[in-house]
Amino acid sequence: MSSSLDRVKAALATAGVPTDVREMPDSTRTAAEAAAAAGCHLDQIAKSIIFKGLTTGHVKLFLTAGGNQVDPAKAGALAGEPLGKADAALIRAETGFAIGGVAPVGHLTALPVWIDPRLFDFPLLWAAAGTPRHIFAIDAETLVRITGAQRADFAA
Repeated sequence: MSSSLDRVKAALATAGVPTDVREMPDSTRTAAEAAAAAGCHLDQIAKSIIFKGLTTGHVKLFLTAGGNQVDPAKAGALAGEPLGKADAALIRAETGFAIGGVAPVGHLTALPVWIDPRLFDFPLLWAAAGTPRHIFAIDAETLVRITGAQRADFAA
């Protein structure tokens, strides 16, 4: 088991969230791949979208429905600074995850987190569990509780 996967499982356990982390036979790197693997609606995938704060240089996490895109201007207004693309090295340094497996929990550093209201339309969501082949099920309210995410409209 990878250390990334271990961190996700430990974060969920510490938060008292019983969940079944599943290893899929194929990639779950994209929302479409994850939805196909989980057998769910595309918008039931809680994508972890990472931006770099251009003032602070630190990452910001936006949990969005699988079919939605993040509007950088709306996201920047929420973050209180302009946002740009976070490169793979910065994402790994601050979250501990590689692109394609960034989980909403288990980060190396505390991150500010916002959540897409669309995710509350479903009783069950699926999120990355730290690798491009592992996902776990969770509901939006629990995701907010364990991540400290702020509900906000940042979709394009």
